[in-house]
Amino acid sequence: MGNRILIVDDAAFMRMMIKDILVKNGYEVVGEAADGMQAVEKYKELSPDLVTMDITMPEMDGITALKEIKKINGDAKVIMCSAMGQQAMVIDAIQAGAKDFIVKPFQPDRVIEAIKKTMD
Repeated sequence: MGNRILIVDDAAFMRMMIKDILVKNGYEVVGEAADGMQAVEKYKELSPDLVTMDITMPEMDGITALKEIKKINGDAKVIMCSAMGQQAMVIDAIQAGAKDFIVKPFQPDRVIEAIKKTMD
């Protein structure tokens, strides 16, 4: 079972929150990225089993980064993270190949549920 996760969010405290939830539940956080450009680079470098991807970020947004990662690996598992009220973007992300999405503020149970579901 793959447990190596890349966390992508432009807010350091959000990355820290997700990392905390994942580590407590036995997942290995192999890297973090602060924008979509970094996310694509880190994905190539680390080949994580799963990516948590913020939708709204500078440089390159999460949906564009998702599409780039899907070009690298069509089977890439990406869970989008969105703020309330970004439903249209979430739909775009799912159409672009995201496996699931979690809404901020994160509920630990929901984060783990999404990851388990996506990893299966």
